[in-house]
Amino acid sequence: MASTSSFTIPIVDLSKPDAKSLIVKACEEFGFFKVINHGVPMESISQLETEALKFFSMSINEKEKAGPPNPFGYGSKRIGQNGDVGWVEYLLLNTNEEHDFSLCGKNPENFRGLLNSYTSLVKKMACGILELMAEGLKIQQRNVFSKLLMDEQSDSIFRVNHYPACPELAVNGENLIGFGEHTDPQIISLLRSNNTSGLQIYLRDGSWISVPPDHNSFFINVGDSLQVMTNGRFRSVRHRVLANGFKSRLSMIYFGGPPLSEKIAPLPSLIKGNQSLYNEFTWFEYKNSTYGSKLADNRLGHFERIAA
Repeated sequence: MASTSSFTIPIVDLSKPDAKSLIVKACEEFGFFKVINHGVPMESISQLETEALKFFSMSINEKEKAGPPNPFGYGSKRIGQNGDVGWVEYLLLNTNEEHDFSLCGKNPENFRGLLNSYTSLVKKMACGILELMAEGLKIQQRNVFSKLLMDEQSDSIFRVNHYPACPELAVNGENLIGFGEHTDPQIISLLRSNNTSGLQIYLRDGSWISVPPDHNSFFINVGDSLQVMTNGRFRSVRHRVLANGFKSRLSMIYFGGPPLSEKIAPLPSLIKGNQSLYNEFTWFEYKNSTYGSKLADNRLGHFERIAA
């Protein structure tokens, strides 16, 4: 069901002193917020977006040379291995490994350079936001979350999603799923898209609300791993993308993940007198369990402690 309530996306100005308290409030209530004054130059964003659009404008035969995603590379319509499909094509890239960029368009070295520059800027922003979260939660160790992304073994990924315009929608007015509802399994996701609508988030009252696009800002998602580390105080946000009848949508997402061997469990300082809501698991275990699930599954369910 779509919401008719007057809902405003929380906006956090990262240059202001109240940023940490606004971030904590948004993560507790929605698991989602928009950031402005984020420090990533528009030029860096636009240049990478231009290269990505060049790639997606190539023939399907050319694009498929960069696929299938196993797990990295080019994919179209099929999302994962368990039957999920959407009106989307995408590039999935590992931020820590060298890819064969010769498959990514006419100017692979340019693509590689722009991608490396962009991901380092966005990773820096992600770490700054995670440190503001720790401060806002009054955790003594300011880098308790950010150190997981800074680790050389950090399992972070970068995804570019392209949702072509779907003319049939403009005619019949129906909804078509571009990317089905899901939560992100990592710690934090930073999304930037062009000015085409489509992103929706799920509120606790059972309603879906559309997020107005803003190509100058970033949208931040709390991931499942952060929900566990905060013992459920922060909630990972369920979200989806609907295809657009008139315009294509391009989104670039940095997923900040921990090292594969990292144990994910509620932080002792956030449990205090309460019970731990989750059993400890490694990121490798959780990541493997997500590969065996459908997008819409409650993937944390396997790791929740059953209340006595």
